[in-house]
Amino acid sequence: MQRRRQTAVQLTSSPEQTRSLGRQLALRLQPGDLLSLRGHLGAGKTTLIQGIAAGLGVTDLVSSPSFTLIHQHPGRIPLYHIDLYRLSAADVGAIGLDEIVDSEAVVAVEWAEKLPADLLRNALDIEIVFDESDEDARRIHLRARGPRSARLLSSLTENCDADTRP
Repeated sequence: MQRRRQTAVQLTSSPEQTRSLGRQLALRLQPGDLLSLRGHLGAGKTTLIQGIAAGLGVTDLVSSPSFTLIHQHPGRIPLYHIDLYRLSAADVGAIGLDEIVDSEAVVAVEWAEKLPADLLRNALDIEIVFDESDEDARRIHLRARGPRSARLLSSLTENCDADTRP
């Protein structure tokens, strides 16, 4: 059995490169994939999701659902964009996210550290951090939590045009 890569770091130097990474990721996404995003305010979580949405064929505006919590976007595969910033961990359990996570959509969750661990069992964790080299530069850390996300990460890192370091 081939061992799949479990982690990778992707470097981007502009918002457009971050969106481009999102589009490349979207080409490999399947219904039921869960992306758990973490990062400080302004790190680029929504920017990455804009690229994912474009790669999924979403044509409507993609913005952070900070106040509405959930945006659903039709595309090649439906996309749920969820932002948990304004919720406590206790509130997250009360809004029924398990049904969305188990749906036949791609689910991208900002501030995913607030999700219960059992919902993250096969997520692709994405942490976006500011890179000190440039104010627009980002280090995007990707970590697979299970076999499904490991296959996704392996496909992305084997075929990605940008600089990838394990």
